[in-house]
Amino acid sequence: MSDISIKIKNSKVGLSLNLNSFFNLMKPRVMSLVLFTCMVGLLIAPINIDFTSACISLLAVAIGSGAAGVLNMWYESDLDALMSRTCLRPIPTGKVKKDQALYFGLILSALSVSMIYFSANLISAILLASTIAFYFFIYTIWLKRKTPQNIVIGGAAGALPPVIGWTIATESISVEPLILFLIIFLWTPSHFWALSLYKSSDYKKAKIPMLPIVSGTKTTKVNILVYALMMLPAIIAPFFLNFASIFYLAASSVMSAYYVYLCLRLYRSKIASISNKIARKIFIYSIFYLFFIFLILLIDNLFKII
Repeated sequence: MSDISIKIKNSKVGLSLNLNSFFNLMKPRVMSLVLFTCMVGLLIAPINIDFTSACISLLAVAIGSGAAGVLNMWYESDLDALMSRTCLRPIPTGKVKKDQALYFGLILSALSVSMIYFSANLISAILLASTIAFYFFIYTIWLKRKTPQNIVIGGAAGALPPVIGWTIATESISVEPLILFLIIFLWTPSHFWALSLYKSSDYKKAKIPMLPIVSGTKTTKVNILVYALMMLPAIIAPFFLNFASIFYLAASSVMSAYYVYLCLRLYRSKIASISNKIARKIFIYSIFYLFFIFLILLIDNLFKII
């Protein structure tokens, strides 16, 4: 193989790795859940919009979610370098420079809000801009390093995507998207506090005041259980507000009962190693739980199951 061919091949590999690093800055796993919950809000809305506008709007929300992730990683790169869960992210490993990440995040933010404004409407653009701003300024900069309630208040940003999806179709906000907001908002604390329990040493090293660090394991377990129980009325509300059927009620109730059961097991657990295993199980299950709650709601509405 000639020197020129080797150089071309190496440059292609380098470009591919660099693009992959920038994509990873956008927190693709978080972005996929944000995109899905937004899509559910859009598809269950009573007004249909054309396919092209819907796709562009959803792409804008995905880009906006990615922009928030990029700005978060830019600001927290010093903390990410200290934690085993985040030390391999693009900035701590030197794959992306900090200033590159900042410019990338700002460009994505402006692009996403502009796209959704032209493809959908002003209220959707305002909500998307507010989501990015809230996640970055309120959660990342203000709350995360100052209070153990960072997850509770900051959870509002992650709960807005289904509301945005609804407004893309209807240009309005009603009780249905607010219920979807509440489901995610009340789900968030138990999800992240479970993570903070079995990763408490990471958070302690980074001096992030998560609940287990500030208030202890027992208090965290109580709060996880309380929020799991508080979530239940929001979970079953779609049935009682007549935008979901008995199928949704039955399926979501079974899944929620198991969620509460896991949280109750965690609360009763006295041995640290077992508590950590249960907390990890709650964290993993909670991701699938939220996905399937929204999937069942979507299937229920699309097929009008009686």
